[in-house]
Amino acid sequence: MLGVGAYKQRMPHREDALPGRDRPILPSAPHHVLGTSLQPDAYPDAAVLTVGMGCFWGAERKFWTIPGVLTTAVGYAGGYTPNPSYREVCSGQTGHAEVVRVVYDPSKVDLDTLLRVFWENHDPTQGMRQGNDTGTQYRSAIYMENPGELAQAEASARRFQDELKRAGYGPITTEIALAGPFYFAEDEHQQYLSKHPDGYCGLGGTGVSCPIGVAAAG
Repeated sequence: MLGVGAYKQRMPHREDALPGRDRPILPSAPHHVLGTSLQPDAYPDAAVLTVGMGCFWGAERKFWTIPGVLTTAVGYAGGYTPNPSYREVCSGQTGHAEVVRVVYDPSKVDLDTLLRVFWENHDPTQGMRQGNDTGTQYRSAIYMENPGELAQAEASARRFQDELKRAGYGPITTEIALAGPFYFAEDEHQQYLSKHPDGYCGLGGTGVSCPIGVAAAG
């Protein structure tokens, strides 16, 4: 029998998703740690990676500490509702995941390094949850900007799956797809753990090393 709230672990149909709104949520301040713009257009030669690892507060902190990362921002992606609010995403009726958008200088940090940080700092086998955080918004996800990077992410998943299997874990459930729209989360969620150092962070890895890239951690 499905428990209370189990509907939040099922993706809604597009026709059942909340309608959202036309007006986007836009950040009103620069990055709280780096002092940089949160908009990727400010970095014409940069590359972009968007990932979901559960609660986006802790996930964002893992990336802003990496040399070569120019800026990070939290938001919503992978669903249907345009310009959703945090409350709407948490309802399970938008289809979106909580995500971190990482804008980085590929001459200083490569994609494999960032993917290793992604794989090693959460459990990508848990489906529509991460630890005690349950719902579609907490699913593991990688959204790539082009087919070449998509293939690279898929290859990294296959390599990490081998390591997870040896450690006794089940299949990876990470959604790996080309990036669609990214919607900024509200200001209070941006760089949350810099503003609130003792705030909640539900992030936890498997303890399994990913056989790609070079270790980088926050």
